[in-house]
Amino acid sequence: MTYTNFTIETDTDGLALVTWDMPDKSMNVFTAAVLEELNAIIDAVVADAEIKGVVFTSGKSTFSGGADLSMIKGMFTFQAEEKKKNPDTAAEKLFELCGQMTGIFRKLETCGKPWVSAINGTCMGGAFELSLACHGRVASNVKSVKIALPEVKVGIFPGAGGTQRVPRLTNAQDALQMMTTGSSLTPQRAKAMGLVHELADPDKLIEAAKTMLKNGLKPVQPWDEKGFKVPGGGIWTPAAAQLWPAASGILRRETYGNYPGALAILKCVYEGLQVPFDTGLKIEQRYFTQILQTTEAFSMIRSLFVSMQELGKGARRPAGPPKSKFARIGVVGAGFMGASIAYVTAAAGIPVTLVDRDMEAATKGKAHSEGLVKDSIGKGRMTQEQGEALLALITPSADYNDLADVKLVVEAVFEDRQVKKDVIEKVEAVLAEDAIFASNTSTLPITGLAKNSKRPAQFIGIHFFSPVEKMMLTEVILGKETGDEALAAALDFVAAIKKTPIVVNDTRGFYVNRCVFRYIHEAYDMLIEGVPAAMIENAAKMAGMPVGPLSLNDEVAIDLSQKILKASIADLGEAAVDPQHMTLINRLVDDLDRRGRKNGKGFYDYPAKPAKKSLWPGLKDLFPQKSADAFDVTVLKQRFLATIALEAARTMEEGIVTDPREADVGSILGFGFAPYTGGTLSYIDGMGVKAFVAMCEKLAASYGEHFQPTALLQDMAAKRETFYGRFDPYAVAAKAA
Repeated sequence: MTYTNFTIETDTDGLALVTWDMPDKSMNVFTAAVLEELNAIIDAVVADAEIKGVVFTSGKSTFSGGADLSMIKGMFTFQAEEKKKNPDTAAEKLFELCGQMTGIFRKLETCGKPWVSAINGTCMGGAFELSLACHGRVASNVKSVKIALPEVKVGIFPGAGGTQRVPRLTNAQDALQMMTTGSSLTPQRAKAMGLVHELADPDKLIEAAKTMLKNGLKPVQPWDEKGFKVPGGGIWTPAAAQLWPAASGILRRETYGNYPGALAILKCVYEGLQVPFDTGLKIEQRYFTQILQTTEAFSMIRSLFVSMQELGKGARRPAGPPKSKFARIGVVGAGFMGASIAYVTAAAGIPVTLVDRDMEAATKGKAHSEGLVKDSIGKGRMTQEQGEALLALITPSADYNDLADVKLVVEAVFEDRQVKKDVIEKVEAVLAEDAIFASNTSTLPITGLAKNSKRPAQFIGIHFFSPVEKMMLTEVILGKETGDEALAAALDFVAAIKKTPIVVNDTRGFYVNRCVFRYIHEAYDMLIEGVPAAMIENAAKMAGMPVGPLSLNDEVAIDLSQKILKASIADLGEAAVDPQHMTLINRLVDDLDRRGRKNGKGFYDYPAKPAKKSLWPGLKDLFPQKSADAFDVTVLKQRFLATIALEAARTMEEGIVTDPREADVGSILGFGFAPYTGGTLSYIDGMGVKAFVAMCEKLAASYGEHFQPTALLQDMAAKRETFYGRFDPYAVAAKAA
């Protein structure tokens, strides 16, 4: 029998090599067709008396990334359709669907013939759960191999046996740590935990797997053996009595109860270890079915899995222009941002000419990359040879003529209109006719900057976030005259350097910064009202934000906030800024020289290491402070999330953001907006626009007009619409096609 996604070769020793190699895919992923074929292969192996054992491996450079987009989407579509047909049986049908993969993997491990998983590359999610169902596991010993069960990061958990097999192979503490964080393991760490049996050189991997079979690997899992004992003794031991209260407390501290999928992991392991293995699988299946029906799972999977992949693959790229191939990129401005952009470009294998006013400044910019390379080598993320090759791609220069042959220039000079005007004119004097000019600006509107260009159709904004090498998001900003060729080239560049783009139309602050400063300004309001600073920071984190607004403002720099507020007044008038905000920031910057982390004092004090930062005690003297008991934490949490979500809704209403996927992904990747919500617009859709409008009207009555719902929200509430319904990105894409 032949298969589409697998090949089978049986050697003279009766050992079958099953190779997973999906056609037209760069990575193997689970689909309904893959599972169907895997099920048939298990049957074929059992039926063939000549086959004594199986080695399962991948024909790709990676093993597998887990489930396919279509499979994940299909589960939610199935759930919605079944609810329409018969709400009473929908959950039962979903339960059966959730058990399909579990059933196939259980069939594999109880088929009576030994299977060895030969893990040749990165092995994630369901692929590692498949490997755990095999009786033996051999992994390639190279550093690039990553092994993980990362499902919790998208709102679910390992639901194909992972929560039952991992804690039966390693101690419960390590199992919980691995699954509740979704963190990756090196092959060496996986072996130390007992999740992998052997490591081998890449060219000896299959040989090592076959040797394991030849040495008499039993076709029975440890938990199916009589007398099996769980590592560490199970639940009813003195050690477990210490572990479990601490584990639930740590999870609460880290997640504030916002992630049902993470809590379900604890429940699956705690309950599953007290019962026989097959019963444990049923417990896992039950919780997985429950979690799949939560708003958090739906929203997180849509934004952090589906939308992020779609945007990364160019969902917003115009179809007309051919794909750009970059032989070399120009970066003008070798300061912190420009140097970092040069680094990530070189890290993607693209040569860079890094231009500044003189060779000293340009060389200093390259030195930033040298520091990053040295750090990566020290941490084992890069070899000396790889580091040298990366640095060889960066050429510092003080001559604009060196940009004559590039197809894309990224300008990253100081945020000043005149400085940028001078650079635009100098670059365009030497730039090729068909080249694209991209400005990395965080505050200055692109349409205004493009007025300095002789070819505004080839002028675009690419807003990187700091630190560039860590932040995955970029905002691609369209000026009023930006053409499709410029947009396509910008998106091709962003894809080449492995960032996730969102496309926004031109406005002050674009999308991300508008939302970020609403978050920070709400904290100003709270300070002025007398809310204790510690309560402000903690309430924000309880709402799901990764960093409190005062701490974030310190990182951004308080004097930058001052500059932005002053610019808003100059451009839009006094009414554009709350005078109390201006008074607060002027006091901190002008009177107290508290500018943020960069000068060691802002809303926090930053003592010399190893001492940790702490809130500045003087904050309580700036405004009359009230007791924490005078404030409702739930309301504080609502205020933070609502003010940001309202700003996101305004950008949709104004046509700044046109695709709800970009609003959601941009808010999570850009500033960490409560990931469990799925992003700003999913937060609104998740509770229902009508409920959101009612909440905002209540907040507006007590805390100010900025909470008043917009006309768009009022209209959507009246029509019972959602953002993903009214602004359906797939309908737009279909129409464009």
